[in-house]
Amino acid sequence: MIHPVAVIGAGPFGLSTAAHLRGRGIPTRVFGEPMVSWRDHMPAGMLLKSTPAASSIDAPQSGHTLVDYCDAAGIPRLARDEDVIPVETFIAYGEWFQQRLVPDLEQVRVVSVDRRAGGRRTPATGVDGRGFELKLDSGESFTARAVVVATGLSGLAHLPPELAGAAPDGPTPTGPLSHSSQHHDLTRFAGRELLVVGAGQSALETAVLAAEAGARVRVVARGRGKVAFGDPPWRQPRFRPESPFGRAWSLWALSYYPHPYRRLPAGARHLLVRRVLGPLGAWWLRERFEGAVQVREVERIVRAGGIDGRPTLAVRTHEGRTEEMSADHVIAATGYRVDLAAMGFLGHELRTELAVSRGTPRLGAGYRSSVPGLYFTGLPAAASYGPVMRFVCGTEFASRRLAGHLAAAHG
Repeated sequence: MIHPVAVIGAGPFGLSTAAHLRGRGIPTRVFGEPMVSWRDHMPAGMLLKSTPAASSIDAPQSGHTLVDYCDAAGIPRLARDEDVIPVETFIAYGEWFQQRLVPDLEQVRVVSVDRRAGGRRTPATGVDGRGFELKLDSGESFTARAVVVATGLSGLAHLPPELAGAAPDGPTPTGPLSHSSQHHDLTRFAGRELLVVGAGQSALETAVLAAEAGARVRVVARGRGKVAFGDPPWRQPRFRPESPFGRAWSLWALSYYPHPYRRLPAGARHLLVRRVLGPLGAWWLRERFEGAVQVREVERIVRAGGIDGRPTLAVRTHEGRTEEMSADHVIAATGYRVDLAAMGFLGHELRTELAVSRGTPRLGAGYRSSVPGLYFTGLPAAASYGPVMRFVCGTEFASRRLAGHLAAAHG
């Protein structure tokens, strides 16, 4: 019996991987809600920071780009660098991609993934002959010959420990402190005081949308000069190669040649993932931000707590003083961190066997992990293949190579 490959996740990376596997004739079952992270964990009214060139989901055949979707939907083309993409349009594009290339997506949750008992192991070829046993929340159990984890940002929201004191039971949208991923509708903060912690696009756009909804917003940025915005396309340097992220030799190399990235020392790989394309507001957000949102740049946040039901932040200023700030609510726009412990569907044996680097799976050629037959793509692959894996355009590199490696290794 030929067991299928299981793809867990139905965001851009999961859908692209599934499309490439099926394009090679590999039986594949795909699980998850289409574009769920984008639909449920991004604020309404958000615009994508990435350009149209960096926002197409890769497919094994032509006709499935963002521009193709615009034509099919009868809406103006989003093709130029200065065109901005509403999140609602991008979600609709992802759902259109799914309906065309992964029409039998199974919208159920994978409860557990474990090694299948018995069978043979052939480590020389990188294949585990036993396969994997998957259990679904529908009650079904089945065997897969390989598993691709493409769960996106699910469960990976990062809350720095110095903020935990404001929410001992964890961040919640209705409590004193939340994470930016927990808000789809920011109109709830109309008339309220809000502190947004962070200096990246998520923090700055969340602050703008909340201010436009009627909130009084202050951004708390750790570091001097951290709140900054990129240059518009027409101010990009001319005599440097183009990449989906701008004109620079480093961005061009990381976008189109991430193959050698995993050969770098671990310290360099993790540093580049954090620093390259790091906190920076989109060029089109500056005008809406300035004058609408106050900014407090501090050396660091010392601790968080609460007074009379209001969350407070104790901050260390650049002048060496400790000050307290309070508001009705604090939003931590502090990004995401890969954490295998958050992938609770992976069985204990699998997580124990996985080779990791600073908490992220260490991946070899073709996005394979140290467990034969287990692959990771999207954000969990960034520490092995570079910053491009944080963005939708990373599907062009990842999906083709993952599907090719799996086809060769598993026959």
